[in-house]
Amino acid sequence: MELNNEEIRRYSRHLILPEVGLAGQKKIKATSVLSIGAGGLSSPIAMYLAAAGIGKIGVLDFDTVDYSNLQRQILHTDADVGRSKAESAKETIHGINPNVEVVIHNTRITSENALEIIAPYDIVVDGTDNFPTRYLTNDACVILKKPNVYGSIFRFEGQASVFAPHLGGPCYRCLYPEPPPPGMVPSCAEGGVLGVLPGIIGCIQTTEILKLALGKGTSLIGRLLLFNSLEMKFRELKLRRDPQCPVCGENPTIKELIDYETFCGIVPEPENVGHPDEVSVQEMKKALDNPNLGIKVIDVREPDEYEIAHIGGVPQIPLSQLNERFTELDPNSQYYIHCKSGVRSLKALGFLREQGFKYLKSVKGGILAWSEEIDTNVPRY
Repeated sequence: MELNNEEIRRYSRHLILPEVGLAGQKKIKATSVLSIGAGGLSSPIAMYLAAAGIGKIGVLDFDTVDYSNLQRQILHTDADVGRSKAESAKETIHGINPNVEVVIHNTRITSENALEIIAPYDIVVDGTDNFPTRYLTNDACVILKKPNVYGSIFRFEGQASVFAPHLGGPCYRCLYPEPPPPGMVPSCAEGGVLGVLPGIIGCIQTTEILKLALGKGTSLIGRLLLFNSLEMKFRELKLRRDPQCPVCGENPTIKELIDYETFCGIVPEPENVGHPDEVSVQEMKKALDNPNLGIKVIDVREPDEYEIAHIGGVPQIPLSQLNERFTELDPNSQYYIHCKSGVRSLKALGFLREQGFKYLKSVKGGILAWSEEIDTNVPRY
């Protein structure tokens, strides 16, 4: 794969590196990479891969750009809010380097389409934020013998590795054989993330991709790199392939893709059937407007969130303090519990029910639904 004169000028700082040179840049151009996601991690990955001259970048994402993405997802701008993330990513990538072929997969990756989507690419990079997709991506890459360049972030910490059993290393399941119970690990939407953190972890992932393309250096295969941005410290853990791993072990039991939602313990709600423990924000408003109903409302979000946005007259007991403060509540009273979106309020409901509380409901959609359906003056975050 030859370079034209414009590409030689563009990549000149690569070409004068002895470890890259003309031959190495041709390898980079001949490499294709699929990014699972077009969000926080995928933003620096896609942009630096484009700048480096990767020949083909696949972008898989079914979501649209939201204002809350802009604090870290630098592929997108204010003008892209509401647009397809995949389309926005393609435009940004071509703005950086029009020589790169960009293939959009504006869809959700599933057990039915994963092998077909991944098969044409040389390297897969995991920029996802949920466990079913991580296990799905891992298993598909093991089956297809594709390197899986992994990264994850949360609050102020991140981690990165390269999973490639066909190159002698472990896979994601060797590190995490079982997913955590549903809801145990908060998402970035619930726990927050420092905006620059995906830039750091994403750049590490990109470095690993370029090294794989060049066949140079010591990769993160067999190593997990941990980063704490508050401490500004890196740590490294050695990873070993698990001979009992059900996917990449000596006697694999998983030889085709499975139902990853079920594997991760996620049970879909039946369509058009409401959760028996949930009420709407309209019902919550009725309780607040009519104290005679005897229904009390509590907010289980954290203090920092309460400061951003709260509903007048609703007291706060953070979920993180509930096990110490539940005695402040009357087990014989009826409570509507709300959080940001309805996830933590269901957790709080479950905990209080274990303590003997009987009259509990979780507010579906939380304060976000309140802002959208009841009072638009309440900020969304």
